[in-house]
Amino acid sequence: MSQIVLDGMSLITPEAVARELGPQVIADPNPAAETVRAQLALVLQLAEQRFLAGDNVMAATSRINEDLHGIRSRVSPQVWKSFIPFVQNHAVADFLLQDPFVRWSFEKPRGYSGDAQLLDFIYRHPSAEGAIAAASPVGQQVYKVSSAAQSSAAVRERRDLLTTYVDEVAATHGKDAEILTIAAGHLREANRSIALQSGDLARWVALDQDPLSVGSMVRDFAETAVTPIDGSVSGLLTDTYQLGQFDFVYAAGLYDYLPRKVAVRLTKKCMQMLKPKGMFLFANFAAGIPDDGFMETFMNWSLLLRTEAEMWDIVNASVDRNTVDAQVYYGDNRNIVYATIRKNG
Repeated sequence: MSQIVLDGMSLITPEAVARELGPQVIADPNPAAETVRAQLALVLQLAEQRFLAGDNVMAATSRINEDLHGIRSRVSPQVWKSFIPFVQNHAVADFLLQDPFVRWSFEKPRGYSGDAQLLDFIYRHPSAEGAIAAASPVGQQVYKVSSAAQSSAAVRERRDLLTTYVDEVAATHGKDAEILTIAAGHLREANRSIALQSGDLARWVALDQDPLSVGSMVRDFAETAVTPIDGSVSGLLTDTYQLGQFDFVYAAGLYDYLPRKVAVRLTKKCMQMLKPKGMFLFANFAAGIPDDGFMETFMNWSLLLRTEAEMWDIVNASVDRNTVDAQVYYGDNRNIVYATIRKNG
């Protein structure tokens, strides 16, 4: 499969995220860190034994997820980073990578993290059914855990929340409602939109820099208000597309990969693209999610996790709070944190 050429602004490669998180390090010689490393080795050995025994694959998967989160929470980010290759190269990975969702994330066939097909594994979309059916019995059991994880549940909730926002905008603005999605992927939130199905949107511009995702949207949303566009964050920031203004603009999965400087620039640009009383939404995986250790190791999925305070920091650096109504809030299981900024008039 062809690799996607990134624009340098979207920053969705593991290497780019690693640069943002800090410099490369070698294992910390601190005795405390070495003690934790020894504990990690024991955790991995016990996990491998559980998988070899084959008694309860789902329980073994849940346990290694919990153990990795616990170890990650006890060491500095630099020390944790030094542990990641050790975990990825352990024999227990051979079992976990039989899950097509985990393997897709680790191998990144499209060349970057968090692509639309990866999300389809999370959504349990029909497009992923073939790969799941073809997986080994162990892989299918691991998938039952990985797709039910709190982070996966939060992504499904995010999809449904976006659908609700779109339909609320349509109910408020009628057939003049205009929507912009940035890093749209396959735009699965549109599948359940009553407004789209009823023809109650003027236009829904769906921007993505992956031509495979754009092609999927062209096919799936032909003869609807959805207009897929092959475009990037860089193109938005340089006014390449001349898209006009919108009632609702959102970037649901992009900010997980954007350093603060780019996040602020993009937020400012999106606010400029809003009509009076229009709203911008961005979302981020939250710091401390229970699946963080598993995602960063066996899934090779590094994210810029953010706290509520860090979300407010982006908001405050991007807008004059006297001219907007801003909110920051968590989803139901607190794995994703959202920011909404609405123009006052």
